Amino acid sequence: MRVLSVDLGTSNTVAVLSAHGRPPRVVEVDGSATMPSAVFAAEDGAIIVGREAERRARLDPSRYEPNPKRRVDEGTLLLGESIITVTDALAAVLHRVAEETTRQLGGAQPDEVRLTHPAQWGPTRRNVLLSAARLAGFGSNLVLVPEPVAAAAHFASFPDRSLAPGQALAVYDLGAGTFDCAVVGATQSGFAVLAEDGLPDLGGLDVDQALLEHVGRQVSNKDPQRWQRLLRPETTADRRAQRALREDVKAAKEALSRHVQTEVPMPEPFEDVLVTRAELEALVRPSMLRSVEMVSSVVRSNGMAPENLAGLYLVGGSSRLPLVATLIGEQLRIVATSLDQPETAVALGAHHVSRDGTALNTHDLSSGLASAQAPRYQEPDTVRTALPVPPQPAPPRKQGPAVSRNVLVGLSAVALVAVITAVVAIVLTSGGGTPTASASECQDPGAAKDAKGFNPCMGQLAGNLPETTNCAPGWQRIVPGLGELSGTVASCSIGNPNDGTSIVYTHLGSMEEAKRRADLLLEFNGVNSDQVTAEWSGNGLSGEYRAVTSETFGTVVFTVDDRPLVGLVLQPNPQQQLTPDRMADQFEQTVQPGKG
Repeated sequence: MRVLSVDLGTSNTVAVLSAHGRPPRVVEVDGSATMPSAVFAAEDGAIIVGREAERRARLDPSRYEPNPKRRVDEGTLLLGESIITVTDALAAVLHRVAEETTRQLGGAQPDEVRLTHPAQWGPTRRNVLLSAARLAGFGSNLVLVPEPVAAAAHFASFPDRSLAPGQALAVYDLGAGTFDCAVVGATQSGFAVLAEDGLPDLGGLDVDQALLEHVGRQVSNKDPQRWQRLLRPETTADRRAQRALREDVKAAKEALSRHVQTEVPMPEPFEDVLVTRAELEALVRPSMLRSVEMVSSVVRSNGMAPENLAGLYLVGGSSRLPLVATLIGEQLRIVATSLDQPETAVALGAHHVSRDGTALNTHDLSSGLASAQAPRYQEPDTVRTALPVPPQPAPPRKQGPAVSRNVLVGLSAVALVAVITAVVAIVLTSGGGTPTASASECQDPGAAKDAKGFNPCMGQLAGNLPETTNCAPGWQRIVPGLGELSGTVASCSIGNPNDGTSIVYTHLGSMEEAKRRADLLLEFNGVNSDQVTAEWSGNGLSGEYRAVTSETFGTVVFTVDDRPLVGLVLQPNPQQQLTPDRMADQFEQTVQPGKG
């Protein structure tokens, strides 16, 4: 079987191929193990990628985007006078990998393509990646692998670094665009992400920017106007000079991982600048300390202490900074591990993930670790099953989604024993089995209701409801203007009904009323721009959901294709930490019918 794994990174893309029974090997593109993820929009409409894109950028930098993955949420890119979608840009990068792979296979196509992605990516971003892969010609046999799972599999592939079931590994992934960290647990059938978090504003590019600003402080007083033209180029010559300067600054950063000092070549009229490792570390220490503190928080959110981990694995090119390992030793009192090239670890590891474990996530685990199995990717619905609640739940995470995520905890002085916990479960039903009703039966909202306010149609939309969830007829949350809305209503609250998370189900008299109600509930949130829209299915039903956020609430509104039913998830957003993508994740993992 021919299996190709692709890690499409912010700065570089790495592909690994296993074919004809041979061990996995890195696919060299243009003679290198890493291919720049850069794109260049040619005047004839073609999208040039990789090193050729970097070369073309010297001629016209305005048509160049070095990091299209970092702009995955923007939808489109303006390159010169051309507007291209982010999906097309990523597809062009993947197509170059597909071309080289097919050439090395003598014209054959891979039987399976594994695509790695950050563990925190929600359905919208994952679908962009899948769409790009299809446009690139990879076919339909696509498997998504969370990056920390792939990293853990690579770590465990070394004979002296194996992970026994029940052990856990922390993954510290400092790439070009973002920082991600995760705790990954070993199970009988693979690996599972137990908890994850990240910093979208920290990556190698941000280290480059800090060093560029430091250099600027040394030289800008000689010719302030010229320096400003470098920072905000208006002409092709200025853009070329800026690009060359940024490349030199990046090279200096990389050199300081190996040497204690180096020089940054500067364009005229500025003199070259000597920079030291100590200066760079002073610039980035606060940011790197944030990342290490986040690792500590994620580890401890699972009830673990850092010393209980089987290891802490460094991946991502920017993890080469010596300061990273130093701070981990100082703050966590453990020694970080780096194996081979950090840039290739994720792509290589994706090959070692078992077939049953390619998409394992905390909420993907079934009745226990020994029998955990993850389904193949299904678009747009990914099957997720809940875990039993133990007697002593682990402390909730300090950062990340406020709605429940199942958390796996490991505790033992001798070996880590996996314990399954749930912070709060919000999967909904009227209990005692899921009721069913036909589409025709659901046209009348006046059917008999149970004590919690659910008629059979609403109960089918809700799913399984834990006894700890408080459900009652009507609106529990006091929200001006909403409590007086028509329709048969049942609502469930998590925590205080007035300031906790609410899930509301409404049965209306017609599909037209349901559509108007869904639009009204969405507008109530006060957001009319950024939102996630996707399809869902479960409990014999299917429909659409939309997720939005504002400074006050995170909201998901979901409807059913052939029944006048509307669901609403309303979650407070006091720290403005919720995003539409996070709300979409929470809906898919905990509220979506059939997830209980």
